[in-house]
Amino acid sequence: MSSNIFTYGSLMFPEVWEKVVRGKYRSTQAVAPDHARFAIRGETYPGMVTAPGQTVAGVVYFDVTPDDVAALDIFEGTPYRRDVLQVRLAGGETLAADTYIYLDTAQLADAPWEPDAFQMQRFLDTYCRDKLA
Repeated sequence: MSSNIFTYGSLMFPEVWEKVVRGKYRSTQAVAPDHARFAIRGETYPGMVTAPGQTVAGVVYFDVTPDDVAALDIFEGTPYRRDVLQVRLAGGETLAADTYIYLDTAQLADAPWEPDAFQMQRFLDTYCRDKLA
């Protein structure tokens, strides 16, 4: 069964997403209500946690195949747990989507993670080197 996947960090960038999954998927901007995104100490990627009243902007990919969801699970690893939440699309409609909630909250920085400051090349060199071809 395919899944919608809400991404809010490195995976919302096509340069990273396409290194992890094999399929081609439609996507659109979305927000996750009642969540916040923080920098993780010493890392280039963020963690998202529940935070009533806050929202996180990201990208939702539609109808991701089970094989690609399994690849995403491996890529995210044990610091994250895949959960289902309701995201809001640009037109106002809501949609159930899987996302990755960060578990080790002690590693979260006090500062939010900003997509505009994402260090793409550092991330690719560190986490996607074996996938570069």
